[in-house]
Parts: sequence; structure tokens; C-alpha cells
Amino acid sequence: MSSFDDAFTALIGNEGGYSNNPRDPGGETMWGITARVARANGYAGAMKALPLQTAKAIAKREYWDPLCLDQFDARIAFQMFDANYNGGPTVRWAQQASGVPVDGKISPRTIDAIRATDPVEFCLRFLAYRLKYLTGLRAWPTFGRGWSGRIASNMLKGGS
Repeated sequence: MSSFDDAFTALIGNEGGYSNNPRDPGGETMWGITARVARANGYAGAMKALPLQTAKAIAKREYWDPLCLDQFDARIAFQMFDANYNGGPTVRWAQQASGVPVDGKISPRTIDAIRATDPVEFCLRFLAYRLKYLTGLRAWPTFGRGWSGRIASNMLKGGS
């Protein structure tokens, strides 16, 4: 993966299309975009009709750009993007994986530390912190198989 476009294509392979699982705290989603996020970004239509290009624009604005992912190795950028899209303390995991103090802020210090970390080492640590977090969620019995499968697929896509 070399860009946002490649990362988004890989991410959509994880997300799929429409979902409205009553057990999912995110509620109704299309392309992994929740109704709440879609509405906050000006989309007023039915979620089942959310165009992929609209989801892509929202994903870049909400989940890619705030983490400055264009500054990182593509493998790191993809893992952080997928985690941010899926939910969880992405910056904290990145800070733990790169060995800087954890404050949850994507600062120049954090960016420099991530960039200085070997991408394979970073991805392995990052995914370990992500998986440990997910296994502690109350929703793990319902969604854990899918989440662990997602992480395994990400590793096979070159994330480590």
C-alpha cells in the first residue's frame, strides 16, 4: 500500500457494505461509516444508499487526515487507519508501539517516534496492543471472531 487510496481499498475489504446489527454500538453503517458520522459530515440520505465515494471522502477527513497518516510508511499508515476507522485509542497504541510517553495526542514527538520505529516492529506491537484492547471489551463475545479475523487479514495484507 502506498497511499490513502490503496489503504481505503484494503479497508473496504474489511468493512463490506450495509450493516444494522442491533448488538453493534455503532448502529447502522454503510461502508463502515456510521449514520452518526455520515450525518455529521452532511450526508442526509438513507444509509443503504451512501455512495462509496462519499464514504471515502468521509474516511479521509475523519480517520486518515487527523492522524497525519501521509507522513508514515504505508504499512503503518494502513494499520493506524484501519484501527481508527474500526474504533479504539489508536494514537495510544501507536505511542506504545513506538516507545513514547502515552498521552493520546498525535504531536510532532509522536510522529517522529513512529517514523523512527521499524515498520514491521511497529505493526507487530501496534496490532498486539489493539488485540489486547479488543479482547477486554464487553462486545468481544459477539464480535471478537470478526475483529481477530480482521487483524489477521491486515497482517496478511502486508501490515507486518
